[in-house]
Amino acid sequence: MPPPVAIGQITVPLCVDLDGTVIKTDLVWESLLRLLRRSPFSVLLVPFWLLKGRAYLKARIADRSDIDPTTIPYNEEFIDFLRQEKHAGHRLLLVTASDQRLADKVGVHLGLFDEVLGSDGRVNLRGGNKGEVLVEKFGEKGFDYAGNSSVDLPVWTRARRALIVNASPALPDKARRTAEVGPVFRSRPSFWSAFLAALRPHHWPKNLIVFVPLITAHRVHEMPLLLEALLAFVAFCLVASGVYLLNDLLDLEADRHHATKKTRGLASGDLPIWCGLAGFPALMLAGGLIAWNLSAGFLAVLGFYVLLTTAYSWRLKQAPLVDVFCLAGLYTVRLIGGHEATHVAYSFWLLVFSMFVFLSLALVKRYVEIDVAREERRDGIKGRGSSAGDLCLVSSLGATSGYLAVLVLALDVNSNDVVVLYEHPTALLLICPLLLYWVSRTWMLAHRGKMQDDPIVFTLKDPGSYAVGLLTLLIIWLATGK
Repeated sequence: MPPPVAIGQITVPLCVDLDGTVIKTDLVWESLLRLLRRSPFSVLLVPFWLLKGRAYLKARIADRSDIDPTTIPYNEEFIDFLRQEKHAGHRLLLVTASDQRLADKVGVHLGLFDEVLGSDGRVNLRGGNKGEVLVEKFGEKGFDYAGNSSVDLPVWTRARRALIVNASPALPDKARRTAEVGPVFRSRPSFWSAFLAALRPHHWPKNLIVFVPLITAHRVHEMPLLLEALLAFVAFCLVASGVYLLNDLLDLEADRHHATKKTRGLASGDLPIWCGLAGFPALMLAGGLIAWNLSAGFLAVLGFYVLLTTAYSWRLKQAPLVDVFCLAGLYTVRLIGGHEATHVAYSFWLLVFSMFVFLSLALVKRYVEIDVAREERRDGIKGRGSSAGDLCLVSSLGATSGYLAVLVLALDVNSNDVVVLYEHPTALLLICPLLLYWVSRTWMLAHRGKMQDDPIVFTLKDPGSYAVGLLTLLIIWLATGK
């Protein structure tokens, strides 16, 4: 950390930017998001407010929303530096383009600043305007200024010294052309890395379920159908990532209080809120366009997936049992989407099998969450309807559902659909003990505390599951008689 300035060197005040400098986020976007969550139709007023200027827009948003300064992600390293400067006798000013009322809340919360200057509804205190105000107050080269973006270059031109915080690697070189550069604090995380992480690509393998109808119908070698399934996979990935961004926006404050979720891009401030607000509709639109070109049926399935996922995030996840049935249903919806995209005939046994096996996995997920809550001596899961007393019931329901899935498979071996596809259909019964082992092992690992929150993601990383899968494929190949 840069050392504090010696008292003998303190001749000018240190003026500090707020958005992206003291805090990792932007108060305008924070307050706009709160407004949209409270009153979504307020978005229709934003363009009219903007016509009267950015300062007017910020004032109207501040009129209708509020911020909680205790939940905002701060640049702790820089704030520690400011505390040292304050202790050394340096005069500190918070100077921001955010509305004065919101800036005052942050200033009071931190208790570091001698004065807070913000936009007042008429003047947007940004860039050149900020430089003018500071020159009028302290004179040319009469102040030091800490900022984080190229918008601050007009201020640094008129400042004695530039302090650079949480900026791009190229910004210090640009600032050196206009002012003496003082301490440079760490660069911001890669935007694209934060954006990619927010899309949750590790969940995309779940969408491989759309290929299952082709595999079970022995038509995976047909390239036109394979391409349609691939496009369906991409559409589900795009839409799912859009839903993740939307959920992160809706759960922003809750995530910031969560032990692990507070590190997510939007919650931590590593990803700007505007990116989430622009990203989720863009991703959903892209997925919808792909679905439109596949079939009306697949578009309807994808739309239902979005509605069910959104309903789950808003309300249904708080209803006991309804929540796990929704999770199981989302996997089955992907299976139905595979049928609609490829136009492969529906298989009754496959749909019933999927409902039972995915219900079992959804119950595993809830079991793990309840078990963790119990270990932490909490009565239930925050934001869920389950309680610690449900643990045994969830375990019983989940194991039973998994075994019923295997029973459905066993009863279907002699069906007409299977006999047509396999020369030795009875050999398929060998899959049953493999699946019984896999279901039993999954629940045993959950009981031992070795299962992560998402059993699907765990399965995709589990060597034991891959062994069961390879043996199952071998049995299917032998059953075909080829």
